[in-house]
Amino acid sequence: MTIISYSVNQTLHIGRKISKELVKGDIICLFGQLGSGKTVLTKGIASGLGIEKDRIISPTFVLIRQYNQAKIPLYHFDLYRLKSPMDILDLGYEEFFYNEAVTVIEWADRLKYVLPKEYLKIELSIKTEGQRLIEFNAFGQRYRELTKKIYEDIRH
Repeated sequence: MTIISYSVNQTLHIGRKISKELVKGDIICLFGQLGSGKTVLTKGIASGLGIEKDRIISPTFVLIRQYNQAKIPLYHFDLYRLKSPMDILDLGYEEFFYNEAVTVIEWADRLKYVLPKEYLKIELSIKTEGQRLIEFNAFGQRYRELTKKIYEDIRH
């Protein structure tokens, strides 16, 4: 599924639509260059989970931020500074990925061979100054079903 966002507000709205279908244990991996809208989409997801979107900042210097005061807790990873997938192994990342929270991972491409087996891949790219191309790819049955539900929600 591919959609175009024409503004920051629309990207936030898409994030809120995504959050409506999420359950504990879901993993969303975000891919895209600097400035493509990964953190904005994460803010929309957080907002839909009941977290004030302004609390969401890129956790670039700490790798992960936890937001537990929500309908479903959110773990927000930003792996921009990750040098090697081995670095995340030291964090015990599996404890975060497969638990009672939704996990959103910015710069998920840095995980390489330690990417989760099943997840929702969202790739963002800059189309023009205000437009973002957002492409969804599902890895696993749960995420194929999730993508269908998200598509239906966005269309309405």
